Parts: sequence; C-alpha cells; structure tokens
Amino acid sequence: MSRDLILVALSLFTWGIGEGMFYMFQPLYLQQWGASPILIGALLGGMGAAMGVAQIPAGYLADRLGSRSIMLAAWLIGLISTLIMGFAPSMEVFIVGMLAYGLTAFVSTPLNSYVASARGKWSVQRALTFSSALFQLGCVIGPVAGGLLGDRLGLQVIYRISAGFFVISTAIILLIRPQLKETHVDSETRGKLHHNNRFLLFLGLSFMTVLATYLPQPLTPNYLQNQHHLSLGIIGWMGAIGYLGNAVLAFSFGSLNAISGFLIGQMLVGLSAMILWRGDNTFWFGLAYFSLGGFRLLRSMALAYSRSIIHSADTGLAFGILETCNYVAVILAPALAGVLYDFNPHFVYIASLGL
Repeated sequence: MSRDLILVALSLFTWGIGEGMFYMFQPLYLQQWGASPILIGALLGGMGAAMGVAQIPAGYLADRLGSRSIMLAAWLIGLISTLIMGFAPSMEVFIVGMLAYGLTAFVSTPLNSYVASARGKWSVQRALTFSSALFQLGCVIGPVAGGLLGDRLGLQVIYRISAGFFVISTAIILLIRPQLKETHVDSETRGKLHHNNRFLLFLGLSFMTVLATYLPQPLTPNYLQNQHHLSLGIIGWMGAIGYLGNAVLAFSFGSLNAISGFLIGQMLVGLSAMILWRGDNTFWFGLAYFSLGGFRLLRSMALAYSRSIIHSADTGLAFGILETCNYVAVILAPALAGVLYDFNPHFVYIASLGL
C-alpha cells in the first residue's frame, strides 16, 4: 500500500466520523424546521443535483490538472458549509449550507481517480473499496455520537462538533503528494467515450441500479421515527450499523471481480428493503441497515468495471460521466420517495423491490 493511499484513507476515516454525526439526521432536522415529506424529498433531490452537477468538469480537470488541488478545494468547501449549517438561524440558511455541502461530492471523481493512480500493486477495485471502507468505519462512530448528542443538546450542535473533525481531516489531506500522471503510448484513443458502446450501455444499467437501490434510503430515518417510534439515539445506532455494514462488505467482497460485486450489492439492498417493509423491531432494522452496505459496494464496483472498458487516460472523465449519471438517479430517487412516503410509507420499499 502506498504512502498517499494511507493518508487518503486516514483523512477519509476522520471525515467519516464528522459526516456520520449529522448526515443521516438531515431529514429529521428538516422535519424539525417544519418541512413536509414531499419538501424533504425535493430538498434531498436538490442536494443530489448539487452532488451531480460538477462531476464531469471535476473528472475532466482531474485528468489534466491532477486531482490533489481539486480534492483540497472540496475538503475546504465541506468544512465551510458544515459551519453554515451549524450556525444557521433559519431553515433557508441551513438549506444553503446543505446544498453547498452537496457540492463537495464533486470530489468523488478526482478522489477515485487519485486512488486508482496511487493504488500501487493493488487492483482498482481493492484500492477503491479499501478507501471507501475506511470512510465507512469512521462513519460507524459518527451516528452513535450524533444520536446521543442530538437527544441531549439538539441536532444543530452536532454540526458544529463535526466541523472540528473536518479540520483534522483537511490537515491530513494536505500531506498527500500530487497525482503522478500516467504515460500513454496510444493516447490517440482518448476522447472517444461516446463511441464506446459497452461504456454507454453500462451507464444506463448503472442509472437504473442506483435509482432502485437509493430509493429506500433517504426517508428511512423518518420512517423509523414516525412509524416505529424510535428515538434519535436508536436511529443513530442504526446508522452506525449501516456504516459498519458498508465497511465489512467492502472488505469482504472488495477482491471479487467487479460484476460479481455489483450483483451482490444489489441483492443486499433488496434484502434491506424487504426487511424495512416487513420488519417490526430493532434487530431486523439493524440487519436492514447492515445490508444497505451493498449500495456502497455496488457503486465502487461500478467504477472498477467501467475502468476495465475504457482507455486509462480517460479515467477521470469516464468516472465523472458515470458519477453524473448515477447522481441523476440520486436526484430523482428522494423526490419519488417523498411522493410515495406521503401516500403510504411502505410503498417506498415496495417500489424499490419492484425496480
């Protein structure tokens, strides 16, 4: 394992603690501000739009300028936007900070490109799943602390504490070296992704998969609180179990070939939707959250597979296109979930299983 991959993983671990403290409580905090399920779904969809809008430009710039500077910008924006959320005097200001935080998702393309380049002797899927798993391990700690603090001090306070962890994470990421550029003998093959039929077909498949597997996620905290009367502390534990599932599944299946991991991830999320629909106690809900780790697994495997069918010089651009396509699904899924939830909360999970 290379020095830079270790630093990235440590920074992601620390960032995961901070993000885990507040991320899954966003729908509940919006509910406290008086937002309806439909409005919450629309806002989460807007956050998905913010996440997706910069993916292709970020990937393009990562290919040509290197990933490090773009990564540093994302870390700083994330820190500032979390402070905005933590000190927001109104829902409108909070939404500004929330959408700004969503913009930091543009880092996923340069980050994945950087990890693929800094992987050393590891396979692409192993490097991607390892860095993702360290982030998820950090997130195991966050929801438990966030739920306990939220019950005692209120949800706004946890954003301020999260910012402290983001300061540490940013200090670590400053230590990574610029990405080494690869030498491409056959560089004339670049820029032809629109002629790559395998890549284009996979974009459609990935979009449908992400739509189906993300649909049950955005409003599940509301579902557990409103329909099953779980406290913030218990919901925090559910989130921690979910992030633990992300890490365990990434470590367990990260060495599989990309298509096998992609399919296993789908099956696990399907199992989660079934349990959330039919379950009635915290044991089953915990198992459902653990199984949701299949979503992160399939996202990493989708990236790994896409790199096997493109020219390596186009890694950043291809990752950006794929992530943008997936974020379109992330935009649509919360809005659809909000409409379904408003009609009947169980329909969210039934629709996910059908898709």
